[in-house]
Amino acid sequence: MSATCDLHAIPPGAFSRRDVLKAGAAGAGLVLTIGLAGCQKPGRARGERKLITANAWLRIGTDDSITFLCDRSEMGQGVYTALPTLLAEELGVDPRRIAIEFAPVGDAYKNGAIGAQVTGGSTSVRDAWTKLRTAGAQAREMLLAAAAKEWDTTAGTCRVENGEIVSPYGKRLSFGAVAEAAAALPVPKEVALKAPKDFQWIGKPLNRFDTPAKVDGSAIYGIDVKLPGMLYAALAQPPMLGGKAKSVDDAAAKGMPGVRHVVHTSSGVAVVADSWWQAREARDALKIEWDGNGTAGLNDGAILRGLMQASRNAGLVARKEGDAEAALKAAARVVRAEYQLPLLAHATLEPQVCTADLRADACDLYIPTQSQAAAQAAAAAAAGLEAKQVNVHTTFLGGGFGRRLEVDVIAAAVEASKATGKPVKLLWTREDDTTHDAYRPPAFDTATAGFDREGKLIAWRLHLTGPSITARVFPGAVPTGSVDPFCVEAAANYPYDVPNVLVDWVPHEVGLNVGYWRSVSHALNCFVAESFMDELAISAGADPAAFRRALLAKQPRYLEVLDVALRRAGYDTPAEGRFRGVAVMEGYGTYMAQVAEISLVGGKVKVWKIVCAIDCGQTVNPGIVTAQVESAIVFGLSAALWGEINVQGGRVQQTNFHDYRVVRLTDMPVIETLHVESDNPPGGVGEPATALVAPAVCNAIYAATKRRLRSLPIARHQLA
Repeated sequence: MSATCDLHAIPPGAFSRRDVLKAGAAGAGLVLTIGLAGCQKPGRARGERKLITANAWLRIGTDDSITFLCDRSEMGQGVYTALPTLLAEELGVDPRRIAIEFAPVGDAYKNGAIGAQVTGGSTSVRDAWTKLRTAGAQAREMLLAAAAKEWDTTAGTCRVENGEIVSPYGKRLSFGAVAEAAAALPVPKEVALKAPKDFQWIGKPLNRFDTPAKVDGSAIYGIDVKLPGMLYAALAQPPMLGGKAKSVDDAAAKGMPGVRHVVHTSSGVAVVADSWWQAREARDALKIEWDGNGTAGLNDGAILRGLMQASRNAGLVARKEGDAEAALKAAARVVRAEYQLPLLAHATLEPQVCTADLRADACDLYIPTQSQAAAQAAAAAAAGLEAKQVNVHTTFLGGGFGRRLEVDVIAAAVEASKATGKPVKLLWTREDDTTHDAYRPPAFDTATAGFDREGKLIAWRLHLTGPSITARVFPGAVPTGSVDPFCVEAAANYPYDVPNVLVDWVPHEVGLNVGYWRSVSHALNCFVAESFMDELAISAGADPAAFRRALLAKQPRYLEVLDVALRRAGYDTPAEGRFRGVAVMEGYGTYMAQVAEISLVGGKVKVWKIVCAIDCGQTVNPGIVTAQVESAIVFGLSAALWGEINVQGGRVQQTNFHDYRVVRLTDMPVIETLHVESDNPPGGVGEPATALVAPAVCNAIYAATKRRLRSLPIARHQLA
């Protein structure tokens, strides 16, 4: 299995969708390309080479080569393995025989769950589950029909077996041998997909296909791209959010070794040189007077005060059942709590990077991106070209987490290439990235609940206040007066059996760019909802797990993951000096429960173990699911323990991992992931486990200290 993503060998302008298909045909004779029917009509390529262009996921060549065009970005979550497995299952071939390339920009590659060519929202497998299996099944049926015609029999008497068609008499033809004949056949509209009991590859552990290339260093990330004649750029950006350069003295920088140009871009001042280190050194020699653009008053205190003030307003209703306000007024006992969540950075291991090669009539963009169409549009705008003139070459991503949905690195790279007439790779430093991120939004939320005289929970209200990411990223997608659904996830789907429920949201912008962060508002709202459930259990004099179980009697999938996690964690029998907390959530179609086990040492928290039970429906590769859960828990634990971005005078205070800390090996707990068997459709697994960590750990802290933490990170609090 080899990864065919050698960007060094890609000539400029050669990676349009049409050229991908032509290049495949030229290299292997005829190529059979098949996928989801209905996107394009079958057609004929130049000369005698025939192509079925119903879609562009699968190419089968007359040399028996099989290539999958991966239409989702691989940022560590495993789509490079999971997606071709779906197609291979129905095609009838070992997935390890399939070569993989990243797909270009194209409407055929839109994420049906989002409506754009985007990798995010834990949607990759959910979106591909039916359409890629259908693509494989369509190709299989066409190959069978072509072979049957060769043997003068019917397709129903033949079968596929690992890349070959087998006749009822044992004759064999390879896929490549009948590719040309298959290409002449119509694409079947209706095909039978395998029943789960017949799966050969789906649901089985397979080693990841991208691991060898990542181990031997041949995998190409954005930071690895090299093009002939390429120059390197470092960007000086305003230290104040939203600022601009008033004046620039570049005399010293221009005289430094290797420096070719100093370019004033739309986002700062770029120094272009023969090497990145030369560009970085010269950038630091620039003398720039910055205009803060009125952001001097932007600081933590102002942000929090604004949220608290806005929270006094009536919210937009996201969910209403019964009459929560009336029930609270009539309640025998009311419990109320306020919660505060900080700004967070994405902290991807690979900082922002983009290589642009702009010519008079075209632009090639080499970039680790989660949003190919947005990247194409940003480059086109900066270059003054039409979108179709920009070719986007997706590399492997050194972490995404939502950060690479942003396109803020692109314009300056294109502008530097335009000014120099050369390909330019623009690389941000870690400090650039930490101080100029699109941050996870802060929030100030109020939770209120009421009990009747018999101690029954009769009302639950969650009042959320915070900014809308969607309103910034997709202007007009959330009309004024409408609820941004991304702001109320893990709140509006509150699972507990309470007769009166009200969830509302007050939109309030905070004066800086906010962006989608792994699990988006699930992490905000799950912390509030599940921390508050613990408060209610304590108020009712009940064990927190038992309290939840009683309210989840009508929610079998929640109840099962909770029970599985509790049993595995030995919830009722903690070791001496250890304390446990629990949280449950549904997100992205996946049901989860987590139990965290902690102790306190010198007033600091030590997380020893996190048990996570997951029902994500049918799975493609259980090993990838486990790895994703572990990754999400590490990400969530970093945020829970230390994650916080502070702003003073319009400047972000954190710069690197020394002051924006993440989990290190010495901090790492044991993580156990328990899979609950399910025949439900696949749920997303890349993000949801992130959200349960903070409430589970904080609930364990309450068990240890009887102190309720209603703000994060935990490091803010002295627990001795």
